Amino acid sequence: MSWFESFVLGLVQGLTEFLPISSSAHLRLTAAFAGWHDPGAAFTAITQIGTEAAVLIYFRKDIARILSAWFRSLTDRSMRGDHDAQMGWLVIVGS
Repeated sequence: MSWFESFVLGLVQGLTEFLPISSSAHLRLTAAFAGWHDPGAAFTAITQIGTEAAVLIYFRKDIARILSAWFRSLTDRSMRGDHDAQMGWLVIVGS
C-alpha cells in the first residue's frame, strides 16, 4: 500500500467514523472503487485506534472534568446535582 493510498483511506476513516454506517465498509468500498487492494483488518484496526485517540485528545479536558466531578459525587452528596457528575453517571448507565 502506498503512502497516497494510506492517506486517502485514513482520511475516509476519519470522515466516516462518526456516521451511523460502517466506516470499515467505507474503507473497503473506497479501495475497491479506486482499484486498490483491500486494506485488510490490521489497517482498519489501526485507523480506528487513530480516530479514537484523536477524539480522546480533542475532548481530554471535558473527559477529565466529567471524571473528576463523577468521582467527587461518590463521596459528596452535594455534587450529585452537578451537570458534569450527572453526565458521568449517564455515560456509565448508557455503556
